[in-house]
Amino acid sequence: MTQLMVKRVYDPPAPGDGTRTLVDRLWPRGVSKDRIDLWLKDLAPSDALRHEFHGHPDRWDQFCAAYAAELGSPAAQAALAALADKRSKGPIALLYAAKDEKRNNAQALRLWLDGRTFSVQE
Repeated sequence: MTQLMVKRVYDPPAPGDGTRTLVDRLWPRGVSKDRIDLWLKDLAPSDALRHEFHGHPDRWDQFCAAYAAELGSPAAQAALAALADKRSKGPIALLYAAKDEKRNNAQALRLWLDGRTFSVQE
């Protein structure tokens, strides 16, 4: 399987990024469309889950479990198929806008895609 990395959308694009894929539900402020190759908003957590996690970042494990359940929806499954297709062709940079670099939906998605537990390295 090809390389899968997580980057903040505000970081400058790099040659090794491959397909720069936004996995947030909302378009990030001040980011031009030429910095993002693919927007898979159906891979983002629901608004309710996003708001819940934003108010309680200490509940990472609960967020990840709820997010994993949401990834089973038909819309998320279709977006995962699109991501798998792109991933089969080269590197993917999962882009997010959150300020927390360790606990965000893109990190949770990467861990889920890699079949790992949702622990964060401190």
